[in-house]
Amino acid sequence: MSPSAPALSRKLGKNGPKIPAVGFGLMGFSVGYGAAEHNEDRFKLLDRAWELGCTNWDTADSYGDSEETIGEWLRLHPERRADIFLATKFGLKYDEVGGYAVDSSPEYCRQRVENSLKLLGVDQIDLYYMHRANPKVPIEQTVQALKELVNEGKIKYIGLSEVSSTTLRRAHAVHPIHAVQFEYNPWTLDIEGTSGTHILDTCKELGVSVFAYSPLGRGIMTGRFRSVDDFGPGDARTMLPRFQGENFQKNIKLVDQFAEVARRKGCTGGQLVLAWLLAQGENIFVIPGTKKTAYLEENFDASEVTLTEEEEKLLRKLVSEAGVSGDRGAMFGPFADTVPLES
Repeated sequence: MSPSAPALSRKLGKNGPKIPAVGFGLMGFSVGYGAAEHNEDRFKLLDRAWELGCTNWDTADSYGDSEETIGEWLRLHPERRADIFLATKFGLKYDEVGGYAVDSSPEYCRQRVENSLKLLGVDQIDLYYMHRANPKVPIEQTVQALKELVNEGKIKYIGLSEVSSTTLRRAHAVHPIHAVQFEYNPWTLDIEGTSGTHILDTCKELGVSVFAYSPLGRGIMTGRFRSVDDFGPGDARTMLPRFQGENFQKNIKLVDQFAEVARRKGCTGGQLVLAWLLAQGENIFVIPGTKKTAYLEENFDASEVTLTEEEEKLLRKLVSEAGVSGDRGAMFGPFADTVPLES
């Protein structure tokens, strides 16, 4: 048995493989959105993703036991490894008081890649990201370490996350960068403009793929949540400013507007959001996450939703007029710059 062919595949970077445009984000699979499911249920979810052809998987060494669980699944199905495009990340670590610290040093990079290879049970990671940049570490040093890992065959492609246009250009001069991750959804459009250093344009210019994390606004754009009370115990969304009190009620208006357009089009609001993001450029991928098979299937089917020019303009108008209330609660400063190499 082989996985189904995805409805929409796109090339990674300038010369990478074609992979599903709708991927599978595996953070909430383990942390951030309440208690993780039992392994039996998580294995079934991964089974279904593979069956669907949703084989563009994204995790990180800071996502609880996500890497370990994926590794256990791969050991159960070694014949499926070749079907999975597997991305993971390094750079965030727990500090002494239980919070996160950023370490993008070459030494930490090499230490963490070995750990990820071991947990995942693979010989090579398809796409390895620097999860965040420490401003005190020149980006050239980090990418040089990643380049060495490419040459050693331990990783295949290099990615960055939440960097500025300047940092991306400096990194790209050391070794081709194939992908950059940002939060990108109808409430978070920073990458399109000045506040995001016009990084979306820079990625298009350099031939770098953009992976949109939290494309559904941390699930809110699906319409399944109407207030903070709808979140379960241990759900990190209860602490995010834009999902508090009046902010939530203001932001939910855009959810309802998308839902109405989706109803007329015959898809779900969440699918419409994903289709709209994919329509913003041929270099864009979306990596929504979920714990539920039904939502996995719904998200993946978004690749079959196409927008007319009029629909795209309408959605852009709705997004522009709605704006957003409340900060997204980004960790460690998005669009990071680092000190020059000579420092």
